[in-house]
Amino acid sequence: MKIMTKSIFLALPLLLATVAFAQHQQFTVNPDASKLAFSLGGSGHHVEGTFHVQSGHIDFDRSAMKISGSVIVAAGRGNSGDQGRDRKMNSDVLDTAHFAEVSFIPQSYQGTIAASGDSTIQVAGSFTLHGTPHDLTVPMQIHIEGTALTAKTHFSVPYVKWGLKDPSFFILKVAKEVDIDLSLAGSQTSTN
Repeated sequence: MKIMTKSIFLALPLLLATVAFAQHQQFTVNPDASKLAFSLGGSGHHVEGTFHVQSGHIDFDRSAMKISGSVIVAAGRGNSGDQGRDRKMNSDVLDTAHFAEVSFIPQSYQGTIAASGDSTIQVAGSFTLHGTPHDLTVPMQIHIEGTALTAKTHFSVPYVKWGLKDPSFFILKVAKEVDIDLSLAGSQTSTN
């Protein structure tokens, strides 16, 4: 009986260390399986399109509720289905010659990330657009199945308020906010 009790007490720290180790994860985004979709309303028309997710690495620790890393989107890889409109968006609005990337750097989160299945959290971080960082908190739906992880969010970007050019002219009026749907897919691994 004493040997069994000693074995349990010796094994318990190892078991707890394994559980704590499994709490710290790195999510590596697969750009080919991820997408940023945008939607912009306007008078008499509605524009939808996509941008290319360039890269993403997110470190998170479920036990300490810590998060860090970045998601990078190629600003010059927007596609609305109209080459002329896309050239104007790249040169006049996004100025991709000077600001080639849009990024989100998570800094904290609220909620619980389950080891598997579905979770909903609020992620606060810095969204850099046109070279200027802006505080942004987004709802994030996470699904974990084995090593596969997906993260989805919907939010609005007040691009005119944040200093980008308003593309409205004459009778064509465009919304001052653009709706974003970000879908990230990739794999997670345990880290030290």
